[in-house]
Amino acid sequence: MKRLYKLLLSFLTGSSLFVVFAVVLASSLSRYLFNAPIQWSEEIAKYAMIYGTMFGMVLCYLEGIHIRFTFLEDMLGDKLRQVLFLVSDLVALATGVVLTYSGYLFMMKRGALQAPGTGIQMYYFQVAMVIGGALLVIAALFRLSTYLRKSTTSQQG
Repeated sequence: MKRLYKLLLSFLTGSSLFVVFAVVLASSLSRYLFNAPIQWSEEIAKYAMIYGTMFGMVLCYLEGIHIRFTFLEDMLGDKLRQVLFLVSDLVALATGVVLTYSGYLFMMKRGALQAPGTGIQMYYFQVAMVIGGALLVIAALFRLSTYLRKSTTSQQG
């Protein structure tokens, strides 16, 4: 299940980056070759970047490849290092909940506005915060489940 989740996140991250690349390329070619700028291109690229950031953030967290300072964990023994990782995962879970909730409130308050470049309601762009927060909660639960499995295995042995 975790493998499929990572695969989905990889696909969504890559798709978002592809949209950014394709829109910027099409916009640049249109602007400089045909002197006809695409008005909505910057807006779509910006929001695709936000979605890609949300998906990529969750994927990096789940893989453990996000940027972090390891000097503290390098000074700790194995037991304390595991406690630090557990606390970090609990903070990620709480952050995901807060991001989901605050994103929802923001979306409900300002989502009915229309984006100036596309004319699309902002709900579709602002829901990225809700989706990113929910995906982070799921990823944190995946990571926290490994602690439960480890503690169950160590108690049985």
